[in-house]
Amino acid sequence: MTEFVKRNPAAPPNFFACEAAGLRWLAAAGGAACVPVIGWDAASLTLTRLATASPTPRAAAEFGARLAVTHDAGADAFGSGPDGWDGPGFFGPLHQPLPMSLTGHRSWGEFYADERLGPMAEHAAPRLSATARDALEEVRDACRAGRFDDDDAPARLHGDLWSGNLMWTPDGVVLIDPAAHGGHRETDLAMLDLFGCPHLGEVLAGYRSVRPLHDGWRDRTALHQLYPLLAHVALFGGGYARQTESALAGVLRTAR
Repeated sequence: MTEFVKRNPAAPPNFFACEAAGLRWLAAAGGAACVPVIGWDAASLTLTRLATASPTPRAAAEFGARLAVTHDAGADAFGSGPDGWDGPGFFGPLHQPLPMSLTGHRSWGEFYADERLGPMAEHAAPRLSATARDALEEVRDACRAGRFDDDDAPARLHGDLWSGNLMWTPDGVVLIDPAAHGGHRETDLAMLDLFGCPHLGEVLAGYRSVRPLHDGWRDRTALHQLYPLLAHVALFGGGYARQTESALAGVLRTAR
């Protein structure tokens, strides 16, 4: 068996243990495939090395269907971590991980406002305009008020599902690098859309063949993209601040 080792000698405590727990939790759902974990220590994570293949519509549709199964496996609460994990969570790149709360809530809106948008806004605030900061507070108020809540139970999320965390292999799509937690299924789908995903239409069609989405889900895409956008503002600044302002304006048009 060929191994692949991720290393960061300066990683925060429990960083790689958390990732390993997330991969195993997602794999246990029996839906989307996850890279097998071999072992970890304070500075590294050892995984099975994956062979790569070109993306295909068929593999995309199968992945979408499998992702719906993963989501349906559920979680203890909105914001809760993988089963058996009581340590911290992390979001972002290997060498610049940002802290991510794993505190459970009964409602998605309250969780998203207070455990995602609020903390990440603090990191991003120096690079955001006053207009953006005010708009973000208005969005958080709408979330807390339940404006975007529905009857969905907490889904078992990958949590950082941009296209770079999908490995296209001869056996289909395999997930890597999660920020796993309980959340809303639309969050993973919005993340796939944020930076582009091969054959996204087929992914969504496969997903909806297993689990239909609530009416208006496309209108809520920008809402779910705010957290990763704020992370990119905090880490990289630049055009991400303008993209965040645009997303906020779209969310507020939907909320009002």
